[in-house]
Amino acid sequence: MADDLNDLLALHLVPGLGPRLTAALLERFGSASAVLKASVGQLAEVPHIGANLAAKFRQAMDQVDVAAERARMEQHHVVLLRRGVPPYPAPLETIAVPPDFLYLRGTLEERDAQAVAIVGSRHGTSYGLRVAERLAADLARAGFTIISGLARGIDAAAHRGALKAGGRTIAVLAGGLSKIYPPEHAELADQVANSGALLTESPMPMEPMAAMFPARNRIISGLARAVVLVEAAEKSGALITASHAAEQGREVYAIPGPVDSITSAGTLTLLRKGARLARHANDILEDLLGIAPIVASASAPAAVAAPPPKLEGLQQRVWDALAGEPRHIDELTRSLALPVSDLSRTLMVLEMSRIVRRLPGNRFERT
Repeated sequence: MADDLNDLLALHLVPGLGPRLTAALLERFGSASAVLKASVGQLAEVPHIGANLAAKFRQAMDQVDVAAERARMEQHHVVLLRRGVPPYPAPLETIAVPPDFLYLRGTLEERDAQAVAIVGSRHGTSYGLRVAERLAADLARAGFTIISGLARGIDAAAHRGALKAGGRTIAVLAGGLSKIYPPEHAELADQVANSGALLTESPMPMEPMAAMFPARNRIISGLARAVVLVEAAEKSGALITASHAAEQGREVYAIPGPVDSITSAGTLTLLRKGARLARHANDILEDLLGIAPIVASASAPAAVAAPPPKLEGLQQRVWDALAGEPRHIDELTRSLALPVSDLSRTLMVLEMSRIVRRLPGNRFERT
């Protein structure tokens, strides 16, 4: 690292000193080195800082440990990307308030410019998780990199869909890369880094706080050509990503859901406000590629409806009964007029064959 980059990194490590104030300081003092040498009084002269913030910034600058940050980066195999210097992602240069630095674990490639972000509720239903995973897989097979936020629910399903399809995926985190959040996604984060990248603008040890997620979302949308919302409540953070996308000139898509579902309320509102409706990957590919591609898609209606091969008798009857939404075993027993023992044995065979899956509450759905 050159001295000027070390000085810029030192500024980046000052808590509360975001891209806007950093830009104001650099404009006032001419260089990061000069900012780090400025007195409290000089810092206070910069617009939007004032005496109180100047004193806090001055104290923080004196305590910044760039060497420790670099050591953490090396330990976790993280590199630092500086704005304006490749491989800093070119799409982010065009957004409002681009991050000055990005921490990268994994790799970025030129083809990542062809990216679609898939985001949604942390409390996705089985319908939403299924659609997100299939949509991500189909788009990945078509050559698009899948962007999301590694959060629980829809985000994780999107990453997994891309990984299962052998595609590339990028996770943008709110906190630092030395401690993955949520912790149960540490293994998923490793898989994403091996097949794409983990990105954040937060220093390595920083814990994610609620206020950091909206800022993170501007990076998710900024990296993508389009943003797709799969389930989002009326006040979901995913709606902030959609708002950023609209401001950045990205296409915004929404997956329709049941009109009485809380988790689809936000996506349905977006559709009323003019978001593009997406039923499956082909809708998005037709818009982005200018053609009507045919993707071998589990998310396209025809593919969803097609039964798996070599089903006969009772297995076929059970498969047919599971069309649409998940069904409770008691409901299946009544509709098929079967003894519970016969139905249970058939469901077990289908589940072991990964043709159906069991959900919480003794409900079942097609895979």
